[in-house]
Amino acid sequence: MTNPLAQPNRTGRGGLPTPPSGWPIGSYPTYAEAQRAVDYLSDQQFSVEDVTIVGVDLMQVERVLGRLTWAKVIGGGIVSGAWLGVFLGLLLGLFTDSLLGPLVAGILGGIVFGLISAVIPYAATRGQRDFASTMQLVAGRYDVLCEPKTAERARDLLAKLAI
Repeated sequence: MTNPLAQPNRTGRGGLPTPPSGWPIGSYPTYAEAQRAVDYLSDQQFSVEDVTIVGVDLMQVERVLGRLTWAKVIGGGIVSGAWLGVFLGLLLGLFTDSLLGPLVAGILGGIVFGLISAVIPYAATRGQRDFASTMQLVAGRYDVLCEPKTAERARDLLAKLAI
């Protein structure tokens, strides 16, 4: 028996992904709007298995969050390590008679681990990347494609959504 929610095989020769196919039935400036269109089609009992949302004009966006200093790197390593240590200490404390000993050992070990894992990579950059940032992949627009056999019906339904 096959899983009705399983994703269709959209790979080509050698298991490599293939470009999306279908006729465009809508184009939207945001992913939320494209998702809303597909949700509307689903609400209208349309066969959404024939639909694909495609991000077009992809851009890699790096948003700079702030300057990194040794104090911020060390502080961040201590805090993240301490949280990891609390978790591991509490977990270890479940299997011992005392909770305090494993908790303190976990926190101290976590701080050491957090410091090492934060300081070494920062030192390796030698001041060439003194800022924190997040990376994001963003599309300029989102096209909704549909298999040709049902594309005309999908376009007609989406025309009613715009009203």
